[in-house]
Order: sequence, then C-alpha cells, then structure tokens
Amino acid sequence: MKQQHATYIVLFFFMLSCIACGNDHAPKPRGYFKIDLPQKAYQKYNGNCPFTFDFPVYSKISPDNSKGSQPCWLNIDFPQFNGKIHLSYQAISSQKVFNELIEDSRTFAFKHTVKATGINEARITYPERHVYGIYYTIEGNAASSIQFFLTDSTKNYLRGALYFNEVPRIDSIKPVLDFVEKDIDVFVKSFRWK
Repeated sequence: MKQQHATYIVLFFFMLSCIACGNDHAPKPRGYFKIDLPQKAYQKYNGNCPFTFDFPVYSKISPDNSKGSQPCWLNIDFPQFNGKIHLSYQAISSQKVFNELIEDSRTFAFKHTVKATGINEARITYPERHVYGIYYTIEGNAASSIQFFLTDSTKNYLRGALYFNEVPRIDSIKPVLDFVEKDIDVFVKSFRWK
C-alpha cells in the first residue's frame, strides 16, 4: 500500500511538472533602461570655420582629434546618449576633388549595406543659401544610422555621420535615434555658409 502511495505521488508530481512546462508561458523579454530625453533647445555655432549652424544645448562641440583630422573637423557630442555627430569640412579646389568627395560620401554610406536593411536618400536643397546635399537614412543594425553631406557646389563641402558608442541594436537605440534625428534636421535647416 505504501508502494502504491509513493507511485501516485511520483505520478502526481510528474503530471504537475508537465503541465507547468506547457507552451503557454514564455520568458519575459529583455528590457531596456528608461531614457529621460531633455527639453529641445538650440544655440548657434559661430566658430572660426566657414559655416554656422544651430546645435542642441544638451550637446557640446569639440574638435576632432583623431589621426589625420584637419581644421574644421568637429564633433557634436551627446554625452547623455554616448553618441556623436562627426563633421568633416573640406575646401573644394577643383571639379575633380568635388566629384571625389561626393563619391566618398556615397561610398561611406553604402559600406553599411552588410548590416543595413535599407538605405534611403533624400536631397537637400536650399538655393537661397547655396546649401545642397544628400541625407542618407540607414535602417537596421548599422554602425551609423544617419549620414549626410552639404555643399555650395563650388568652394565648400561638409560631411556628417551619426555614431553611438554602443553595439548597434536598433530596437534599443530607436528612441534616442529618433530624438537626435530631429536635432540633425534642425542642424541642416539652420546651416549657412559664411
């Protein structure tokens, strides 16, 4: 009789474990930290470079100190988001140089096709200010989600690229990316050649 009781108890726990391990339960998905986004406000950059623009008050501008950097290569740092917009300025000395700069910009954007799920191009045209360019939106888990260049087509060229110092996971950086994308739009719309 005791043996029969033990068998029922083992059978009961076996059935209980089978029911508990059913498919209607799933592990909790991985969560991400809540990000407090600052209030939008802008200030004007008017340094020694041949251009001006508006940039967010919650960012700071620093010179690019990387190897091979040139004057008027700047970073717009977003310390709160661990990201930055790299800006590199180049004077145009000839039509050949201009064509090479445009092709380099396209090449840099399309290097991300390995990880990107799509790359969209949009033209930038402000003829009253002599500001023209292309804005690349790179979708997916690419290292850079936004790249662009601005030029007056004769003397000046500026390239920009947004990077976060994080492993590129679009689902985790999407809120910050959307937030900073609006800042880049303000940058482009306020951009002027001196």
